[in-house]
Amino acid sequence: MHENQIALFDLDDEPEELPDLDSYSVIIIACSGGKDSIACLLHLLDSGADPKRIELWHHCVDGERNGEYFMDWPVTEDYCKKLAEAFGISIYFSWKIGGFRSEMLRDNELTKPCQFETPEQGVIQSGGVSGKPNTRKVFPQVAASLSVRWCSSYLKIDVSQKAITNQLRFCNSKTLFVTGERAQESSARANYKVFEPHKADNRNGKSKRHVDAYRPVHGWDESQVWEIIERYKVNPHPAYRAGWGRLSCISCIFGNADQWASVRRVSPKQFDEIAYYESQFGKTIHRKYSVTELADKGTPYAAITEELIALGMAETFNEPIILDQWSLPAGAFGDSSTGPS
Repeated sequence: MHENQIALFDLDDEPEELPDLDSYSVIIIACSGGKDSIACLLHLLDSGADPKRIELWHHCVDGERNGEYFMDWPVTEDYCKKLAEAFGISIYFSWKIGGFRSEMLRDNELTKPCQFETPEQGVIQSGGVSGKPNTRKVFPQVAASLSVRWCSSYLKIDVSQKAITNQLRFCNSKTLFVTGERAQESSARANYKVFEPHKADNRNGKSKRHVDAYRPVHGWDESQVWEIIERYKVNPHPAYRAGWGRLSCISCIFGNADQWASVRRVSPKQFDEIAYYESQFGKTIHRKYSVTELADKGTPYAAITEELIALGMAETFNEPIILDQWSLPAGAFGDSSTGPS
């Protein structure tokens, strides 16, 4: 355990029921490119999961992969692709049409459909959208409730659910959906179950779509996450090396003053766009302070270099995924105030 970490959980207190990995036709890992999703992958490999049955799913926060970035790191998608290639694992990308910006700017409109890559059918679009037209015109708010912290629910959770329910390959089959939430991150996440039916599960319905949700690193502290990454010598996402404590978005709504100062240093264009929309909406992400006021209060991370800025803002990740020499990145065990509720 890192010297700055406190043991909050009895890691030997595992639930009685855990998944039999060999019983699943497909094991999906929601992969942000962050440390916890990588730890999930490595732990499953340690546990004997067949790499041929594993798929990495990455949800593109900014929508279609068209070179337009608003909230996310440009390098993340290729980093995830190279990670999958390094371990001989398939990867599929998915997104809500228009991404974060389009959802945020909804003006008496329905939310956009989702699109997702598939093994044999190319890109599929989810069916029609139910509900009523709605106006959003506000950033997600820093809160545990997904009704106001809509980035997680609309751009990740809903996308994955639609990607499962709209593929016939998951019917009459058994699927394990793996995510990297850890109890140490927040009191809300501490209450998550390690193993339970997924929201897309329909094992007792006509489709016989059996989908389980599994959080294999839920009881881990951060030191265990970095230990397994070090053992496999996986090259961390450039954000960690620049001082960020978590992924995926460069402009995570949970960012504190130092992180917003760092966003302004690394990607002033993205920062200025966010500041502009806050002024237009008349409601800031943090309600008390604007991102500009927060950045003015903060100090950019000391680890940021021009080389790391270039690496993080590139669309291609040109470094090896597996390193000969591994070192703990500057963002490890970083500020706990930049995490989820």
